Amino acid sequence: QVQLVESGGGLVRPGDSLRLSCSASGFILGVYAIAWFRQAPGKEREGVICITLGDGSTYHTDSVKGRFTISRDNASNTVYLQMNSLKPEDTAIYYCAADRHGRCVTGAALYDYWGRGTQVTVSS
Repeated sequence: QVQLVESGGGLVRPGDSLRLSCSASGFILGVYAIAWFRQAPGKEREGVICITLGDGSTYHTDSVKGRFTISRDNASNTVYLQMNSLKPEDTAIYYCAADRHGRCVTGAALYDYWGRGTQVTVSS
């Protein structure tokens, strides 16, 4: 079955760094655009950052510019989200999503596959 699995979340302190992984099975991740979304308690799911088929990145949330970086390793069928200088407002469940058209589109409904999410908590 087609599946995306996020990992790497946890409890960290403000200013810490964390790297999330999104591992794909059942399809070739390298021909998809992969986006990271996040959803905080009581909030709507929001797009954070996306990597295109051509490995360009697009920021969907201004607050993470200069702090978050997305990359992919096609050999391991994995996309990463490097998060630096974490802030309490980054606390959320982080999801990865794949678009078969290889484009970083807006709107969660446009993505074909979703992971179940990994919890990131930034707290003192």
